[in-house]
Amino acid sequence: MRRHISSATAAAALGIALAGCVSSNPSRAADQNVQASAYNLQLGIAYLQQNNLATAKEKLERAVKENPKDPNVHNALALLYERLAQPDDADKEYRTALRLDPQNPEIANNYGAYLCRSNRAEEGARRLLEVAKNPLYRTPEAAYTNAGVCLRSLHRDDEAETNLRRALEIRPSFAEAAFQLGDLELQRGRLAEARTRVDSYLGTYPATPDLLLLGVRIARASGDRVTAERYARRLRLDFPDSQQVRALSEVSPNPG
Repeated sequence: MRRHISSATAAAALGIALAGCVSSNPSRAADQNVQASAYNLQLGIAYLQQNNLATAKEKLERAVKENPKDPNVHNALALLYERLAQPDDADKEYRTALRLDPQNPEIANNYGAYLCRSNRAEEGARRLLEVAKNPLYRTPEAAYTNAGVCLRSLHRDDEAETNLRRALEIRPSFAEAAFQLGDLELQRGRLAEARTRVDSYLGTYPATPDLLLLGVRIARASGDRVTAERYARRLRLDFPDSQQVRALSEVSPNPG
């Protein structure tokens, strides 16, 4: 979920105003709580995206008190608690979100990816593949990609490759799937395939730091110093403050 800071701040201000009103009508008071919770949820997500975890926690915990039946609030809290390295709380919030909205594929995708990051990859991969096949899910390429990453961690590379290819069939411009598949091909020693994939992507769609660094790694592994330097220069120019630029020095140049 993405929110602009400006709209979230405006919404929060309105939420404070609503929260200050007292009503003798229980139905109206309940509606005000739902609205205030929605505003605090927006603001909490914005702070979470800024990595301001303390303020995000304050806003999201306020939102859940105002409307404990909103699965989206519990989903956001789960993401927060994972960032705070509180896995028990994160798992609890994901399960609560799914109990409140068991048919929500976005929440199911988030939970499956969380399981993969939490050394529960078998369960995570199973859940992600269920989500990917859900006709109500608007971005199945994300679930197929997450499943591919999960399966790679289990060293089930053939299955991982199948799912990453499915993701790219659905959306050829999906950068994470292209990166994961190219990286897997490089890992499996299929340099020509990996190079064709990355060169084609970077020649067609907007570059990402991960794909440019992967292009450097593949070119160096192929002994192509010219292409390696071209991608390295592009990475430095387009993403000068990225972790991938700092990682360039760790990519071993091709000997000889």
